[in-house]
Amino acid sequence: MNTILSDNYSVYFDNSLDELVDFIKKGNYSKFFILTDENTGEHCLPLLTSKLTGFNNYDLIEISSGEESKTIDFCVGVWKMLIDFGADRKSLMINLGGGVITDMGGFAASTYKRGIDFVQVPTTLLSQVDASVGGKTGIDVDGIKNIIGTFTMPKAVFIAHEFLQSLPPRQILSGLAEMLKHGLIVDSGYWNKLKNSDLKNPSVELVHRSVEIKNEITIEDPHEKGIRKALNFGHTIGHAVETYSLLHDKDSLSHGEAVAIGMICESYLAHKKTGLPSEELHEIVMVLTDLYPKYTIKEASFDELLLNMKKDKKNVGDEINCTLLTHIGEFSIDNVCTADELCESLRYYINL
Repeated sequence: MNTILSDNYSVYFDNSLDELVDFIKKGNYSKFFILTDENTGEHCLPLLTSKLTGFNNYDLIEISSGEESKTIDFCVGVWKMLIDFGADRKSLMINLGGGVITDMGGFAASTYKRGIDFVQVPTTLLSQVDASVGGKTGIDVDGIKNIIGTFTMPKAVFIAHEFLQSLPPRQILSGLAEMLKHGLIVDSGYWNKLKNSDLKNPSVELVHRSVEIKNEITIEDPHEKGIRKALNFGHTIGHAVETYSLLHDKDSLSHGEAVAIGMICESYLAHKKTGLPSEELHEIVMVLTDLYPKYTIKEASFDELLLNMKKDKKNVGDEINCTLLTHIGEFSIDNVCTADELCESLRYYINL
């Protein structure tokens, strides 16, 4: 599979992780550190450590699994461990894990001693197609996702499709939502390929194309001033629902499940505001409702959901901005949506 060239770094598709070992050797780092969580430590770390038998200058930092770990408190813990292990400016951080690890690990590395090198080794489908490229790092505060963070590019990304074999189906579906989004915003042909493929076992070729799409967008607009806002499709409402679920549900929604809800609601808004044809709205809804279980949203939660949307980092002032489709494969950014319109879209989802 071809290597993808990004903004001064490369994305390698390599099941063996030999490219990562070569990168470490060539980097001449004083020390390197592997940041991982409990799940990845069990399922993915052994492959990496088996390749490091010739190295004695690295340490392991392991945190608890889950979005709850993506906070300043856990980040301080990582910084303290880097200090205790003697990390200097010639050190390297290897972020081995899902989006929590790649987001927080990138943030911790980009701020430690004003920045040390880091690489991403995403181990979930979601992190491979979403968090691994584009240089966004971040942590959550008070349940608001990624409200604190930096734009800092990794030195490289290493994607091992083999890691996906250990994922439960629900995690595959979570990443699939971002792949579907990529097709919906800029590549109708890719959308058609996806919906006609084995969606519960996406091929490495489909993953590669998804990374390619996000990479093309982020290279053109690294700091989200224009076209990169297209990647927010489904996320204005999706993030609000995800935050609500994290606070209120024992078994909270995955990121992809919440984004799927967001894409349905925002496709409805697109039909009303930016001319998305009714047959394309129907097609999107049919694909997403077939893949993702219905989530119960009650009107009593609307005020809290709207408050979550208003806190979104993408907004300017009190206005809530959405990226909306004009057709499958085409988008419109910076669409201001009123509270009434957003509530109408939530009712549309409720009544499906």
